Amino acid sequence: MARPRFPLPEVTWPTALEAAGARLFAPGRIGPASTRTRTWIPAMVPWRSNDDGEVTDGVLDWYGRFAEGRPGVLVVEATGIRDIPSGPLLRIGSDDYIPGLAKLAETVHKRSSGQTRLLIQLIDFVGIRRRPDPAKYFERFLRITDSHREKIAAQWSDADLANAYITPDADLRNALFTRYTDQPSDVHSILSTREIEDLEYGHRERITDTHYQHIAELPQVLPDLFAKAAKRAELAGFHGAELHYAHAYTMASFLSATNSRKDGYGSTLEGRLRLPLEVFAATKKSVSNGFALGCRMLSDEVIDGGTRVEESAKIATAFAASGMDFISLSKGGKFDDARQPKVGSAAYPYTGHSGHECMPTVFIEDPAAPGTTGPFGRNLPLAKQIRGEVREAGYETPIVAAGGINDFASAEAALRSNACDFVGSARQAIADPDWFRKAEQGDGHTIRRCKLTNYCEALDERHKQVTCQLWDRNFSVPDPGGDNTADIKLSHDGRRRLIAPPSFCELDE
Repeated sequence: MARPRFPLPEVTWPTALEAAGARLFAPGRIGPASTRTRTWIPAMVPWRSNDDGEVTDGVLDWYGRFAEGRPGVLVVEATGIRDIPSGPLLRIGSDDYIPGLAKLAETVHKRSSGQTRLLIQLIDFVGIRRRPDPAKYFERFLRITDSHREKIAAQWSDADLANAYITPDADLRNALFTRYTDQPSDVHSILSTREIEDLEYGHRERITDTHYQHIAELPQVLPDLFAKAAKRAELAGFHGAELHYAHAYTMASFLSATNSRKDGYGSTLEGRLRLPLEVFAATKKSVSNGFALGCRMLSDEVIDGGTRVEESAKIATAFAASGMDFISLSKGGKFDDARQPKVGSAAYPYTGHSGHECMPTVFIEDPAAPGTTGPFGRNLPLAKQIRGEVREAGYETPIVAAGGINDFASAEAALRSNACDFVGSARQAIADPDWFRKAEQGDGHTIRRCKLTNYCEALDERHKQVTCQLWDRNFSVPDPGGDNTADIKLSHDGRRRLIAPPSFCELDE
């Protein structure tokens, strides 16, 4: 199917006087925390930590630059609640991480002049491996079973495999590898669905793999891990935490309609809600009343057999009833339809249809609906439906919506149409971290508008330091003495600047 290109809509930016009366720049509240505006920068992974998951100068630069734009709320990237190796992703799995995170909180507070509320997104994820070389898979990873032998005996006529029941395992593995290189379909008929996935995508654990003890025990382990992580965040000076219940990760998998666990933590909606509610209850108990606590969840999984908006509204209502201080909505971003990775790479959950709906681009499937606006604000109708049902149930829990919102008019319209209570801006905030502030001060004409090319997403997929193609790495400004130029920090490969350029307009201090 051809993917039509949707150009950036023409926009009109408000004057400072018009902005002063805008709902976007009105005060808000998430539980115990007041916010200066209803602007929100969702969690994004910039790959600026080190392999120990610690706060680095690069992490401080990244979030400090967003803080200069003074959003109402800034959410720090998905931060692992376990102290286990996970590459250059932030971690909070032990008290050793508190000093670095405290420095991060201090940086944001200082560079936002205390005007930004800082949250941290807490995440758990189960194991995933890179796609293996086929020879290694058949030699090292495939366990030959009676089922394999039965199928080979029934389907193959090779003389040397005439009696597959007594053929040594090594010979069968070699035969399978040889046949796979010439005729993969012949081998597909021998392997199970999960074995084919392990071979062609890489092994991925699922929360339904309860034959693994560590998977079976997740309901007993996770509430305490999340609770301790949130307490560390509070000690570090964060204003709140966002429980990561979205996309392809552990907690979202428990919520998913695809969760078929039979231990009381799956199959029915009540069962699927059980662990997320237990995690929230344990976490809420571990922090003070002044610490805001909510979650990020999916309005629609956008996969076959997945959770759709009608059930997501029930989930959101249950979360509101439990006392969550906010609910931030996303969409899609699942492994189930991800593009096949290259050998040596891991599957990335934002490369299939569900991923494109999560981070829509100017190239996206036409929804074949009258008046379609392409990628812009694609999650807003779902957010409005969910918010409406939460309100009908009697709860005032703030709803945060994001997805292709990159101008003032669409953000303001989302609030005035009751689609949400806060407007999230991710990729547009990368393009111009000052864009909210510029719009508020009547300087919208200086805003660098995100073109939704997903240049940043492509870097994320390769675990490279995330930047924006709109940043000019050669941009420099004179120092106070006027003799030199400001130092520009570049990526590890020296090809991209690591920090967005300074604002092109005068911003009030």
